[in-house]
Amino acid sequence: MSDELKHAAQRPGSLLQTMRAVAWSFFGVRRSADHAQDVSRLNPVHVILAGIAGAALFVLALVLLVKWVVASGVAS
Repeated sequence: MSDELKHAAQRPGSLLQTMRAVAWSFFGVRRSADHAQDVSRLNPVHVILAGIAGAALFVLALVLLVKWVVASGVAS
């Protein structure tokens, strides 16, 4: 592991900052200045874990929405 990667993994970015950055990335709109600030401040391991959790919650929400629509009879 390189020194730069070790240093990046030790960044103390907060949970709120990480979740906000991941939410903006899911939305697809981000200013370049904010992106550069996130890259320098956030822990990449936390960003990856938050991204996986966000994707799982998104898929779960879609599955629940489809089940609800099918059960309500609107889809038939």
